[in-house]
Amino acid sequence: MTDIVLVANANAGTHEQKALDAALEVLRRTCRVEVVETSTPEELDDVVGRLDGRTLVVAGGDGSLHAVVNALHRKGVLGEARVGLVPLGTGNDFARGVGIPLDPAEAADIVARGNPVPVDLAIDDTGTVVVNNAHLGVGAEASRAADKWKPRLGRIGYALGALSAGYDPKFVKVTVTVDGRVVVRRRRVAQVAVGNGSSVGGGTELIPGADPVDGRLVIIVSRARGQLRRFAYVARLRRGKHHLMKEVDRTSGCEVVVEGEPFYVITDGEISEESCRRRSWRLEAGAMRMYLPPPDERPGEGATPAR
Repeated sequence: MTDIVLVANANAGTHEQKALDAALEVLRRTCRVEVVETSTPEELDDVVGRLDGRTLVVAGGDGSLHAVVNALHRKGVLGEARVGLVPLGTGNDFARGVGIPLDPAEAADIVARGNPVPVDLAIDDTGTVVVNNAHLGVGAEASRAADKWKPRLGRIGYALGALSAGYDPKFVKVTVTVDGRVVVRRRRVAQVAVGNGSSVGGGTELIPGADPVDGRLVIIVSRARGQLRRFAYVARLRRGKHHLMKEVDRTSGCEVVVEGEPFYVITDGEISEESCRRRSWRLEAGAMRMYLPPPDERPGEGATPAR
């Protein structure tokens, strides 16, 4: 029997608890499971420190997965880890991108019956591990604007933030370099996205074709600036076709550097507290092993190759 430590959010609500119970029912048919509830990075570090070779299953959303993977990195045990995911969040963008079912019981079944495969990660110059993707530009500004409204308006605040950023977008002048090759030099851009995962915001294909098992990062740089072109970019973004626009550069590589005017970065859904003038990412191919659906059950067939 597989020994599992399942990490759950200590503050989960009743709905999430019911979903977790369904997942546990599946796992306990063939696995020995210890459930641990955590609410702080220190508690996660403690869990990681006593894995003793057991599989670590994350019950939660993108933020929970990000936190657990970074705890493994802090402890220096990423390469030894076997990680499963039972999606319980609202966005679940990493799960969507790799085809992990959003139904918790079905996701648990992948862990129960599957074999872990090597998964790529990215690490930025602050030492933060990026599981899904990172992006800067208009999307980050929308999130910052939404934070001002969320305490009073809840989810409506996100919409107001996006409207505010779209009405008066703040473009940043940056240079983007991929594997030593300059993609844009001191140009104002609407957005730069880097990642192994394709999806953001609960299913928007920000980085079409990004795949955490192919040994590369995919980079999207949007230079769409005129009002009509911005609207066209947003419309195509919703359909995952924005990378086909002439104002958008799409490439791939292993090392990415963005530098120039101050910008904020969203990493796996979390926005940076402070702006920076330079941020870099490097690929860590096959950095950890993770339970994923078989290749024929994963999305991405027919995706446009990066150029």
